[in-house]
Amino acid sequence: MLKDYRTAPIDERLRGALGYLELVTLTPERVTADDARAALAKGVSPQALAQALDVAFVFNTFDRLADALGWEIPPPEELRKWGKFLLQRGYGG
Repeated sequence: MLKDYRTAPIDERLRGALGYLELVTLTPERVTADDARAALAKGVSPQALAQALDVAFVFNTFDRLADALGWEIPPPEELRKWGKFLLQRGYGG
């Protein structure tokens, strides 16, 4: 699926949602109601499409912030360290 969601062996609902998210992300100025209807026609529920848009919004925002502010991904050792910390303490601090 990582190479091409269009040909991956996935559920048609997921394929429809991913296609819609691709349009919204790459060509937002071209998105129309017909694009949303196409995703819905593949079985994506309105609620699932709205949730997918919410997730895409957050990821796209963070991606743009990371690019603008020069954030870097920590090395794997650091990610493992913080992963263990979060497993023990959670996100609440």
